[in-house]
Amino acid sequence: MSAFLNAAATTDTAEGPACAEPLPVLGRDVTVPLVTGGEVTYAALDYAASAPALQRVWDDVAAYAPYYGSVHRGAGYLSQLSTDLFEQSRATVAEFLGCRPADQVVFTRSTTDSLNLLAAVLPAGCQVFVFETEHHASLLPWADAQVTYLNAPRTPAQAVATLERALADRTASIEEGHGPALVCVTGASNVTGELWPVKELAAAAHAHGARIVLDAAQLAPHHPVSVQELDVDWVAFSGHKLYAPFGSGVLAGRADWLQQAEPYLAGGGASRKVARRADGGVDVEWHTTAARHEAGSPNVIGVYSIASACKALTEAGFDGLVARERHLIAKVRSGLAEVPAVRILSLFGDEAPRVGVISFVVDGWNSSHFAAALSAEYGIGVRDGLFCAHPLVRTLLGSEPQAQGECGAPEAAPGERSLNAIRVSFGAGTPDEHVDRFVRAVKELVADGAKWQYRTEEGRCVPAV
Repeated sequence: MSAFLNAAATTDTAEGPACAEPLPVLGRDVTVPLVTGGEVTYAALDYAASAPALQRVWDDVAAYAPYYGSVHRGAGYLSQLSTDLFEQSRATVAEFLGCRPADQVVFTRSTTDSLNLLAAVLPAGCQVFVFETEHHASLLPWADAQVTYLNAPRTPAQAVATLERALADRTASIEEGHGPALVCVTGASNVTGELWPVKELAAAAHAHGARIVLDAAQLAPHHPVSVQELDVDWVAFSGHKLYAPFGSGVLAGRADWLQQAEPYLAGGGASRKVARRADGGVDVEWHTTAARHEAGSPNVIGVYSIASACKALTEAGFDGLVARERHLIAKVRSGLAEVPAVRILSLFGDEAPRVGVISFVVDGWNSSHFAAALSAEYGIGVRDGLFCAHPLVRTLLGSEPQAQGECGAPEAAPGERSLNAIRVSFGAGTPDEHVDRFVRAVKELVADGAKWQYRTEEGRCVPAV
């Protein structure tokens, strides 16, 4: 291993293990203009969509960039170094996820790509069980399988009971020729932030001979994730939510279905040997390692950035990260609770454990209008809409139309109810000032209204010029 790799892998974090302060992230000093005049430091409160890059990740990538080279098939020094870095990153991610010795770590583009890869390698006749509460990344990839959609539970215990009943019904009719089964479940909701009972759901799945894949896109940036402790078969997550925005993701877990299926993408890197046949065709011998599903030139910078983020979070210490996030969650929830017009969306109730993702609606406001005012008048970036979890948000808002206000929601046709919400999300890089400003802004907007006029432009609510 080169000296460069060893040095890059052991870069110290500024905070140390206690992590009493926010981790340094890019963009923390960026200022943005306000429509009312002047500028303010941008409050990035949309971590659930894309978290800012950790400064540690950026520094590690910048230090490696001059040594960038092709991976796996180059004889030169930079290619050899890049290959070592790529494979070392695979080992780092496996350790971060608590993988079993025989598990494979496959690098993809995102959580969505990871779950589509798993969908592509399902054995014939596989039945998939998925709650309607899932993000579209884990709700939609299973079109070629027999899918059972499960209703939204209202408690963690109900989630387990719902899955057990569905699997028991399948087991009772197993003699009718059912193939294998897969359960897909989120670790933390991208709408409510609530933690799901993953370990209990995994136990229920395995008790009925099914496998389970964990969508950890919203869990891994906030809590430790261990494949072994949770006893899941696969885990998927995205780099851009883990403070590593360079276009990579991960699917990690059992190797057998991955090894037995045709490659997700056919091409160089996935093939061990290709030979012409006498009849004019080609014979291909595919790799049985993770390379089988990593065709093409690997995104070594994206992969290394994920490994760097894994190291940074581990070294900072999840105990401190979780404690600080709970402090921020309490600030936001208690502040919003002081505004009668605000309703926080929840499946499991106020006492449910959660990560820093909170969605809400405001009486008398269209959510698109409210989010636009937060941005234009306070320099606060949040998200509004249905958050790529349409069935869940529609379930939570189904009986509550929103007023159109200054701007209409783009998905609401004339005469239809406007169903969308506002989501505020934060993480390891969020300072107290950002959430304090957010709570103050919500109170002022509800009490006094927007200071500016807004209009709809190309489906978005924007300040009127």
